[in-house]
Amino acid sequence: MSLNSDEVRRIAHLARLAVDDREADEFAAGLSDIFDFVEALNAAEIGGIEPMAHPLDAEQRLRPDAVTEPDQRERFQTIAPAVDGGLYLVPRVIE
Repeated sequence: MSLNSDEVRRIAHLARLAVDDREADEFAAGLSDIFDFVEALNAAEIGGIEPMAHPLDAEQRLRPDAVTEPDQRERFQTIAPAVDGGLYLVPRVIE
């Protein structure tokens, strides 16, 4: 599929974009290249190919779910400006 500059200006008008004549010619060429590439992809034979989630056959390495730092909740609450019942109190921001 090939676009010309008139079609690009029409699309730009519908999208409420300002496009001058020089840009319209450049966009027409660029968009036509993209459409040609998509048509080439659509022409590829994909029968019998299973979809995949990732192009590389790799597994995500996960770290062990273990506590790595000591509990310092009491220390942090002693230096907090306002605490009530184990909760941090903050100023109201919405009236």
